[in-house]
Amino acid sequence: MKPVAILRFFPIEGPGYFATFLDHHHIPWQLICLDKGTVPPQNPEKYSGLALMGGPMSVHDNLPWISPVLSLIRQAVAADIPVLGHCLGGQLLSTALGGSVTNNPVKEIGWGQVHVADTPVARDWFGDDLASFNAFHWHGETFSLPANAVRLLSSAHCPNQAFASGIHLSMQCHVEMTVEMIQAWCEANAEELLRNRGNCTVSSSAEMQTNLEKRITALHQIADRLYKKWIMALKG
Repeated sequence: MKPVAILRFFPIEGPGYFATFLDHHHIPWQLICLDKGTVPPQNPEKYSGLALMGGPMSVHDNLPWISPVLSLIRQAVAADIPVLGHCLGGQLLSTALGGSVTNNPVKEIGWGQVHVADTPVARDWFGDDLASFNAFHWHGETFSLPANAVRLLSSAHCPNQAFASGIHLSMQCHVEMTVEMIQAWCEANAEELLRNRGNCTVSSSAEMQTNLEKRITALHQIADRLYKKWIMALKG
């Protein structure tokens, strides 16, 4: 089977549980580290799927890999190669499909409830028994829904937390988190957390790490639902 290409944009925002899930399902994957200067693939055809991870940058930043990544996404979509976007990756997918990325009214950082849309498409991704769950958030921007995309998730402070466009899945929230990733993000972003202290939509490091093992286990159960649906479309 062709590997899944996983594009990493920032050292501490790797594939996390997504890589563990692929390993458990005996699906090969290749990590492409753009943060180390690796050039994005020019052609998606040698991959079974394309996954894009998060990062602190914006799709509007003047970075050399933004345009090639958008081109890669569009080629994958045209070839029916499934694309999966996490946070920044979701914003890149929205942009590639003609959506826009703008400032969210507030920063969302920490654990927060998201609601599953009551639609057939959302139930196809999440199942019939799930109305809401606690996701992990760390974003200040948000994407719009591209043409023909269907909203899957929303939160009180961000109406577009996830969308599907056929076999392609975009998420603003994070389901790929591990205990180690959350600890690393809290440590690396201590100044940002301090600057936003008192903001009701930004949790402290201590709050984010309370009952962390239990929260992560529940989050991975949600991730399993999404990833199982997504891998069904992988290209040979």
